[in-house]
Amino acid sequence: MFFRMIWGAFTRQKRKMLMISLTIALGASLATAMLNVMLDVGDKINQELKTYGANITVVPKETAALQNLYELEDENSSSKAYLREDELGKIKTIFWAFNIVDFAPFIDTQVTLADGSAAKMVGTWFNHHMDLPTGESLDAGVQSLRSWWDVTSGTWLNEQSEGSENACMVGTQLAKQQGYKAGDTLTVSTQYGTKNLNIAGIFDAGGEEDSQIYSTLHTVQDLCDAKGYVSSIEVSALTTPDNELAAKAAKDPNSLTIAQYELWYCTAYVSSISYQIQEVITDSVASPVRQVAESEGAIMEKTELLMVLITILSLIGSALGITNLVTASVMERSQELGLMKALGATDGSITFLVLTEVMITAVIGGVIGYFMGFGFAQIIGHTVFSSAIEMKTMVIPLVAVLVALVTLVGSIPAINMLMRLRPAEVLHGR
Repeated sequence: MFFRMIWGAFTRQKRKMLMISLTIALGASLATAMLNVMLDVGDKINQELKTYGANITVVPKETAALQNLYELEDENSSSKAYLREDELGKIKTIFWAFNIVDFAPFIDTQVTLADGSAAKMVGTWFNHHMDLPTGESLDAGVQSLRSWWDVTSGTWLNEQSEGSENACMVGTQLAKQQGYKAGDTLTVSTQYGTKNLNIAGIFDAGGEEDSQIYSTLHTVQDLCDAKGYVSSIEVSALTTPDNELAAKAAKDPNSLTIAQYELWYCTAYVSSISYQIQEVITDSVASPVRQVAESEGAIMEKTELLMVLITILSLIGSALGITNLVTASVMERSQELGLMKALGATDGSITFLVLTEVMITAVIGGVIGYFMGFGFAQIIGHTVFSSAIEMKTMVIPLVAVLVALVTLVGSIPAINMLMRLRPAEVLHGR
């Protein structure tokens, strides 16, 4: 009898039940989409942010000490301390090696141009290929690390091509001052020698680099007599936003308990990755670029907060819609429900009947909404991040609980109306 009454309610109120189901489906779809994206978006946002440069710099201890003592920037330091080039591959052997997206070494020197003027020349990797101690291979360099550079004339310097040791790239400001164009030859000299370099391209970096010359690492090493050495390394790594533990460890890792140290070391905080890089690069200090690291954490937190707010608002909207629809359904059936009360049905049994009908509708709407939401998540993933969003199994029970709560909350006004319903009044049309 109970199931016949439920079936009767569905057949008599098809439109109402369909509207309730669609309302729940819309709320569930938004919740599913936002939760899937939120749980999968961390690495994708991190990956997207890596296109805006390095978040860790590595310098020799002596250089770092001078910076701390005199508050000097790298370019103003007269220190001749270096890091060993043959240790660069060790960066990809740390615990968080797979979080190292890209890195590039740098060495710079002052050179004299043909007209007697001075310029800063930087040696680095452009699209460098190297074999790692782990047996893997790596392609890294400024072409991907500083992808925002705009090559206005010519092309990127290609390290894999013949003659790359005698090539360079020039910043737009210096090129304008000297009248350089792509394809020209410029002469640079230091006390250690003179080189004639072909200009592969003119680049616009939007910063001080526009007044500099960039060439291969070995070319500049020859010009400053530092074969096999680099002055700094920039590292781009996927990191976890800092918390109190990370802040404490950044000040002094020795202040942590054993349990705290293990948790910190095995979490991809920018400070723990920096610490691990220091462990493998001799006499080095690896420091987070705080503005970049903090910005990444802030963007992550705000993005997640936005998604949570969208989820909450969508569920509130669904609850209000359910309230209106279920209340209207109870009002339409008031004579039927009043007759049931008159025949001896208790408020509890009638409430159970109505809630069962609504919950069955909610299950149908929730299932439809879940698959719709997963589809929405893929659209967001491909549109914003150009990649698919992974289906998170933990979202299924979360959405189920949220749908149940929203349905119950939305049904409360209708249940209150049902409890106040007087059989004599409704049966007489009042």
